[in-house]
Amino acid sequence: MKSIDDGSQVTGADGEFHAQDEAVDLSTTKPEAWIALGFFWILGLTVFYQFFTRYVMNDSAAWTEEIARYLLIATVFTGATIGVAKNNHIQVDILFRYLPAKVARVLATLVDVLRIAFLAAAVVLTIMMMMKLGNTSRMTMVELPMNVVYGVCLVGFALMCLRSVWVLVVHWRRGYSVLERPESTMEDR
Repeated sequence: MKSIDDGSQVTGADGEFHAQDEAVDLSTTKPEAWIALGFFWILGLTVFYQFFTRYVMNDSAAWTEEIARYLLIATVFTGATIGVAKNNHIQVDILFRYLPAKVARVLATLVDVLRIAFLAAAVVLTIMMMMKLGNTSRMTMVELPMNVVYGVCLVGFALMCLRSVWVLVVHWRRGYSVLERPESTMEDR
């Protein structure tokens, strides 16, 4: 029998490869992930419908391109919330390796606070833009107000802001952030 470094076996006594999948646990999946998955599936169906009408029926549905664009925006904004909740957006942590621990702690907290401030400002600015537009700005092909799209962006920014506050609380309670300990995750408590 061959074995891997961790002691688990690759082949059985019969010399055949035996693999067993781990049980799938969706209980830790965040609500934003389900919403993003829903938007993604609707986007996929819309693009498939567009492909079908254009290349099979030879009569393209004009509204699909615009709606697909807005569904992609919705997928991105809800997906970004997942990134904030997992605290795995792009970051540069090389500086934190060379800073004293107390300075790194203060700087990491400042990063968390600035992220919250940025996202809160994005919420306010999105609300201001939506109020200025009102219902006068309409989608090109579909007779709906553009504020529907901006509303999804607003919800995405608001959820990212709330998740950023949650990330700050987690970092504060455990005494370090992923910037200070890059090997850590949000599940480490």
